[in-house]
Parts: sequence; C-alpha cells; structure tokens
Amino acid sequence: MTNIVFLDQKTIGKVDNLKLLSKLGKLETYESTESEQVVERCTGKEIVIVNKVELSEAVMKQLPKLKLICVAATGVNNVDLNYTENNGIEVKNVAGYSTDSVAQLTFTMLLYLVNKPYYYDTYVKSGAYSRSDSFTHHNEPFWELKGKRMGIIGLGTIGRQVARIAESFGMEVVFYSTTGRNNHISYKRFELEDLLKSSDVVSIHAPLNNQTRDLITYEKMKLMRPCAILLNLGRGGIVNEKDLAKALNANVIAAAGIDVMEKEPINADNPLLKLFDKEKILITPHMAWASKESRELLVEKIARNIEVYLKSR
Repeated sequence: MTNIVFLDQKTIGKVDNLKLLSKLGKLETYESTESEQVVERCTGKEIVIVNKVELSEAVMKQLPKLKLICVAATGVNNVDLNYTENNGIEVKNVAGYSTDSVAQLTFTMLLYLVNKPYYYDTYVKSGAYSRSDSFTHHNEPFWELKGKRMGIIGLGTIGRQVARIAESFGMEVVFYSTTGRNNHISYKRFELEDLLKSSDVVSIHAPLNNQTRDLITYEKMKLMRPCAILLNLGRGGIVNEKDLAKALNANVIAAAGIDVMEKEPINADNPLLKLFDKEKILITPHMAWASKESRELLVEKIARNIEVYLKSR
C-alpha cells in the first residue's frame, strides 16, 4: 500500500471528502508541521501533500522514497523545484479550484466598503433608529457601481470572473497585464498609470513575482482618485502595506479591502491595524479562496493528481 502524508491539513480545514485521499493509500495527516518535524513525518512516504510547509533540498535529500509532492494550492514556491526536477520527483499543484470563491469575496469586500452596512446595522441595533422621527437614515452616503470603472490588475481566470460580475453591475471593465502579453477581446488593456488614474475601483488578482512585487506604492496610489477603492485578493507583497497605511491616513484614496498580507499571519504591529480611521479598511485572513465548495474541489483535484501518478508508475 502506498504511504501518503498530509503535513498541514489545518490549512484546508474540515472537508467532508478527505476520505478520497484515504482510498488511495495509507494516509497520515497532521494539523500542522514545524520545519524540524518534516523529515521524521515524511520518512518512508512515497507521496507528500503540503500547502505551505517548505520542502527544501536539505529535507528531500533525506527522503529517498519520496516520488510525488502534491501541493494543495496553485503556487509551488515552497518546494525546491530544481532538486525535484534533477531527482525524478514529480510535483503537482492544483489550479482553478477557487475562482468563484475569490470573485465572490471580491464583491463582498467592495459592497461592504461602498454601502457601509456595518454603520447602518449598528445604527439600528444601537436603538438610534427606534428613537428617530424619520423612516430613513442616510448619514453615510454610498454610490452605485453602475457606470463606474473597475480596473483589474491580472486578467487571469479569477480576474475574468470578477470582470463578468462587474459587468453585471453595469460597470465598465479595463485591465492591466502584469506580463505585458495578455490581451482580451472584450476589455480594454491600459497601462498601469492610466488604469490607476481613471478607475473607481482597482482590484488586484495577480501572482507575486518580480514584475508585481511592490507594484502599488504610495506614488502609484497618488495617481488614484480620492474616491477610489483598492482591493487586493492576489498576493501579499503586491501592495506596499506601509504605503497603503500612509495613503489611507492621508485620504489619498477612499478605502481598501485586503485578503492577502506580505506576512501571514499579519504582524501585530502592521500599520494597517493602526489607521486613524479603521473603517477605511477591511482585512480578511487570506480566506477568499476557502469556500466549502472550493476546499472540497481542492481535495478532489489532489486525489486526481495522485490517481494519475499511481496509474503511471
């Protein structure tokens, strides 16, 4: 029987279909694994499943039976790919499992920041509405998405889904290609500066690489409209967090929604946690990808990767 270990199952939470993996071999699971525990837990295992645990050359040299690494994510930057390629170890990732989940949270964030439901809910529950002499209350103005421009940075699978939803709200969609190679027949491609200057909402759905690290700095945010909203559901490190805090405190832009941080979990002293006006930012703990359906699809795709490997060995 094939020996399989999942080193950080906690990252995908409780899913009903984890038994799909158990059917493929003798499965050991661990909620999390520290770096000094990796070798011990992987010894004798042919297949290792990881999300964020690092598999370095030094680690893999001690695992002669390792033949397949299944990354429970799209990015594989936690695996030394030079070593795996040179030593006949297959590496399989998973793509396309979280498109709808991320797109949904993108608009959850946007509508929260635009419509300000927290303010109005608090107004009612505080008793202020019951004491009012008016049937309505609109002290926190909001605007409609219809007729506004959404600038998308990174028009991949998720970016295109965000674009389709934006169109359903009546928004105009433009995009910036971080590679410079992407074109789309339905949407206008802008240079970054032009996109930032003209968009009411800027939504980031790009990977972190040499082209996108610190792509959005204070100087870039100064190009944006004072009423603009910045959303980052791509990767931490694309938006400079100190610069974003500075821009929000100085009212350079109106608000921001952030699901990904440069360091995760977030540092307690991160300046975004100490804004003058905390209502100007919505921060979620890298969970946009993690709908119940997305996590179950992730497990299904990991199982398929293992099945393909087992049939071909």
